[in-house]
Amino acid sequence: QVQLVESGGGVVQAGGSLRLSCTDSDPTNTFSINFMAWYRQAPGKQRELVAGIANNHNTNYGDSVEGRFTISRDNRKKTVYLQMNNLNPEDTAVYYCHARRGTVLNRWGQGTQVTVSS
Repeated sequence: QVQLVESGGGVVQAGGSLRLSCTDSDPTNTFSINFMAWYRQAPGKQRELVAGIANNHNTNYGDSVEGRFTISRDNRKKTVYLQMNNLNPEDTAVYYCHARRGTVLNRWGQGTQVTVSS
């Protein structure tokens, strides 16, 4: 089954860092043209965009993470990364990887928990 597999979540103290990874198991060579993004959802809140990266490596970030988080991609490894620095308790959430390509692809990962303790 084709899927996005996330890893790298965990528990970290405020001010610490984590790096999330998301690897696409799709055997076709379409990863490089997908728009990849990270979303997060905290308890009782709506899912929100954290960061996105286009096939030309242009990036965009949510206001709350701008300057602290960095999204990147390695098309040969079919993997997208989210480097998270200077984490604070408000960053605690389940983080989801998402792949989109026009109207033909809309795929979500299973999510990985990030918990930041104060």
